[in-house]
Amino acid sequence: MQHRPRKRFGQHFLHDRGIVQRILDAFDPKPGETVVEIGPGLGALTRPLLERLPHLHVVEFDRDLVTRLRADFPPERLSIHQADALKFDFHSLAPATGKLRVIGNLPYNISTPLLFHLLDQQEVISDMLFMLQKEVVERMAAAPGGKDYGRLSVMLQSRVLVEKLFDVRPGAFTPPPQVDSSIVRLVPHAVPPVLINNRENFARLVQAAFAHRRKTLRNNLKGLLAAEAIATLGVEPERRAETLTLAEFAALANALGSAAF
Repeated sequence: MQHRPRKRFGQHFLHDRGIVQRILDAFDPKPGETVVEIGPGLGALTRPLLERLPHLHVVEFDRDLVTRLRADFPPERLSIHQADALKFDFHSLAPATGKLRVIGNLPYNISTPLLFHLLDQQEVISDMLFMLQKEVVERMAAAPGGKDYGRLSVMLQSRVLVEKLFDVRPGAFTPPPQVDSSIVRLVPHAVPPVLINNRENFARLVQAAFAHRRKTLRNNLKGLLAAEAIATLGVEPERRAETLTLAEFAALANALGSAAF
């Protein structure tokens, strides 16, 4: 039975065996690990993963695909969780000892909120390897000073190590997407790279700082931090957000609530 890719689910099924092999080699799953695949689709990654693992968890939203997966794989090898990954409790799959490893070709239309949903549960995750839109991966991994560096870069890098691995052309998928893709590895920091006293304040400040990219911190942070308070922290108020390091964002956010407005 042929499955027609559903646009509303952002379905693009990987079929290039060479790319599949590169993904598996990068992920390098080992027996005894608890691995979760998000969005298994037609099983392009599922099958080779099960050649290396005695058991695999998958989270799939599409009922038709769930039916196919149940027909193709025995339940003792593949645990299928029919659910919306954006709402799924990954804690429920965490082993008594050790953590989850997560892999997947993520639907591009929900990739960013899904990443943050996973990061909210990062205490049970050891690492993640995802296929995402190339433009998004470049923003995730960007360093200060460039056009790709922004809110997504800062928020992710404060919580995980972001490593872009390689690019994937549209022809590796059916149907081919309109954009290039990239494989990215995310590893939660064992020790946070910067001290953040309050995550909500940090998120609020970073959002405000990048609200208008061409404006300076003096203007974007008005109402959060006065220019004098910014300068006291060793940050020039006339700078733009894209020039700040992670440590400088943390310092500004930690000053919220204690600085003069």
